[in-house]
Amino acid sequence: RLYLSDLAELNSGLIAIWATPDEHWLDDLHQIYSNRFFIGLSRHLSPRQEKHTARSVELSRKHRIPLVATNQALYHHPTRKALQDVLTCIREGCTIQEAGLRLQANAARHLRSPHQMERLFKDFPEALQRSVEIAQSCTFSLDMLRYRYPSELLPEGVEAMVYLRKMVEEGCAWRYPDGTPESVSMQIEHELKLIKKMDFPHYFLTVHDLVRFARERGILCQGRGSAANSAVCFALGITSVDPAQSSLLFERFISEERGEPPDIDVDFEHERREEVIQYLYEKYGRHRAAMACTYVCYRGKSAARDVGKALGFTLEQVDALSKTILRGHAHEIIPERFAEVGLDPNQKEVRIYGALTHQLLRFPRHLSIHTGGFILSDEQLDRIVPIENASMEGRTVIQWDKEDLESLGLLKVDVLGLGILSCIQKSFELLSHHYDHELSLASIPAEDPEVYEMISQADTIGVFQIESRAQMSMLPRLQPRTFYDLVVEVALIRPGPIQGKMVHPYLRRRQGLEPVEFPHPDLEEILARTYGVPLFQEQVMRLAVAVADFTPGEADEMRRAMGSWRRTGRMHELGQRLIDGMLHNGLSQSFADQVFEQIKGFAEYGFPESHAASFAHLVYASAYLKHYWPEVFTCALLNAQPMGFYPKRTLVADAQRHGVHVRPIDIQQSNWDCSLEAFTNTQGKTQHALRLGMRMIKNLGHGHGLKIEKTRIKEGPFKSLADLQKRTDLSRGTIEALATSDAFHSLGTHRRAAVWNARGLPVQADLLLEGAVQPDLAPPLPAASALDEVIADYQSLGLSIRNHPLDFIRDALKAQKVLMAKDLLDYPTERQVSVAGIVVARQMPATASGVLFLSLEDESGMSNVVVWPSLIEQFRDELLKSPVLLIHGKLERAGLVANVIAEKIEPIRLSESGFTPRSRSFC
Repeated sequence: RLYLSDLAELNSGLIAIWATPDEHWLDDLHQIYSNRFFIGLSRHLSPRQEKHTARSVELSRKHRIPLVATNQALYHHPTRKALQDVLTCIREGCTIQEAGLRLQANAARHLRSPHQMERLFKDFPEALQRSVEIAQSCTFSLDMLRYRYPSELLPEGVEAMVYLRKMVEEGCAWRYPDGTPESVSMQIEHELKLIKKMDFPHYFLTVHDLVRFARERGILCQGRGSAANSAVCFALGITSVDPAQSSLLFERFISEERGEPPDIDVDFEHERREEVIQYLYEKYGRHRAAMACTYVCYRGKSAARDVGKALGFTLEQVDALSKTILRGHAHEIIPERFAEVGLDPNQKEVRIYGALTHQLLRFPRHLSIHTGGFILSDEQLDRIVPIENASMEGRTVIQWDKEDLESLGLLKVDVLGLGILSCIQKSFELLSHHYDHELSLASIPAEDPEVYEMISQADTIGVFQIESRAQMSMLPRLQPRTFYDLVVEVALIRPGPIQGKMVHPYLRRRQGLEPVEFPHPDLEEILARTYGVPLFQEQVMRLAVAVADFTPGEADEMRRAMGSWRRTGRMHELGQRLIDGMLHNGLSQSFADQVFEQIKGFAEYGFPESHAASFAHLVYASAYLKHYWPEVFTCALLNAQPMGFYPKRTLVADAQRHGVHVRPIDIQQSNWDCSLEAFTNTQGKTQHALRLGMRMIKNLGHGHGLKIEKTRIKEGPFKSLADLQKRTDLSRGTIEALATSDAFHSLGTHRRAAVWNARGLPVQADLLLEGAVQPDLAPPLPAASALDEVIADYQSLGLSIRNHPLDFIRDALKAQKVLMAKDLLDYPTERQVSVAGIVVARQMPATASGVLFLSLEDESGMSNVVVWPSLIEQFRDELLKSPVLLIHGKLERAGLVANVIAEKIEPIRLSESGFTPRSRSFC
């Protein structure tokens, strides 16, 4: 809310226009703003226009306040009136039929030309002239703002560069106990010189302090992105890419020619990132620290929903239409989609619905917080940028996004959350507690052949970055055997290398199927590790410097132009210069053209090698943990959810296939988190089983789960459901959620009886008579079938450790000659096959030309299905709505990579009670 006292206190340099002819506040406002106060005069050709004008003129004369012409435009062109009405209804939460006077009377609130304004205000020329004078007086420019980065991290009397150099020297002694390599020392000197010249030492010290805080609190963290090109960042412990082992390009990070601030991204455990965020707020104060914003824009589903509700279509119709639109595929809002949900595409209202939905696409929908961008200032931040309280308590947000901040030159620290760091840290803690084995990212044994063999077999469910269908298809072909192979793998399956047609040449050259050639001697050093194929942004930049006469800074300018070339056209100008430079240095026209085409394909999704190297460290660490301690890794993965590519059921099933003993949720044994339980196997050796935790139960809150855990540990086992309610004060609904998950098995109470007993409890525990806790006395109930038990598990937990759902129809599937996923690797290629499974993922990458990729899970593993665009329309309902599918098609297999090319698709209904397991669709 804005109060009059706010205006009185904060009016310096402001001009106020009172647009409403209301006398109530007029004298107060006139007193506050004096000769900077005006009455607005607007003409929108409405029935009440002359009355409104007369009232404004009367107030102007009576109070001696000048008039100013103002159009109060709401849209740029009259044709946008209908869309503006819809946006009004969305904002007001009403339909177009209910909006009434909240809508504008006509389409006159659009931008007007000077000539149109002169015609409108020909009887008030002085009001129009004042409008021009006010506009001309607004001479503010962003370069008038003065921003200073915080400096309080420095010890008293010590200069920033002196202190930064001291921190770097201490870091080098820690990183290189046997002495810093000469090449690294030279790189550090080069970087420090540029950091001093561009006055960035405080920024590096801030990020160093942030990482120091996290490590002191035991929070796993690691820098990534372009900062991994910096030897200074490595010495300060911010990044983990060793410059002695990598080919770094500092200009990818900081460029004198670019003249923009650096951007350091640091990943923290996603569950503990808030501790780091609050540390920044506490250290610098809410008046000097705020997070950048991001604009969430309308896409197909959200636009269809909001427009439909505003136009008065029923919620059922809106939901049905929304479900037919593939995520991210707004072009699918076509007449056929309306017809599918029972709406007549030729009806006027439906045509308007479709047209307005298309108009709304890509409009800003709401303001959100950037994933981690923090702006810090030496002075009060709201004197430079507008800030507001975020919806999340304890946060403030700047109303500008990343691009705005870069334009102003504000230094941004990215405090990001990464789920795999939480998983790895939890794995280390479990290893320490259950195996007395201490492990860290730094102490994981490097280059383990068994780990690489597991990766090469595409046994990577749950492994960071290389668990998707596309990555798992690439791994057997690439056969990673070194860390750098993982760096390439991380970067290879990206739209850029795919669009740039780099993937197949790289693989053929790696496999010795075609010779490795370098069109210029100076390119051999740059492209040797990638067999002459440019895969990374740094390679493109080095190529431009080596054979096209670019400076490093100019090469970085070209790299930045890659990301916006379709919008600005800047890439074509730089591309021609690149081609001319290569021709001048003796390269052929065909090679120059090929490189430019690769860069264009690479442009919008170019992946820096430094970023891939940072991620490759986590790829190897997670693969190492999965290979040697699958029970530990799966337990940590489940406790770090939500994260990763696969649903929990797939992670648990994969662990079981790797020999992990998985035990069900039990009120007497399970904690909130999943845990490990020691047992002696048949060989007399100690193993650890994975006990599922109460966090897996749907509709059970974190606080309730912890309360059960603490009460049981402190007071002993529970005797009955009523005893549980009395000792924990849980509601009947919460205990019913536990009963539905079959968590009372150890009390001798099976699921159906437990649900019966739960529904007989009081709504709240305090309604129990003191001391009158009755035993659970369910009547004899018919036993559930094995299939019903599994489906009930899925409904309450999202998984079952009893059986896979397809176990119950496997005999019928065999009779139809339906293969299991594991059979595909031994089946002859180019043969007709049928496979069935639960849909785990539906993917339609932008680079796939409309092809849909399905991942189906059966009791033996995962099968990959390719659906051509022509088939998608034919079997659209089955593909979008059926959780279990039967696919008939042709098998294409190369080694360990098998794909079924779909020709016919059928839904499978497992139970009349419904079966809707979670899947990852179009993410």
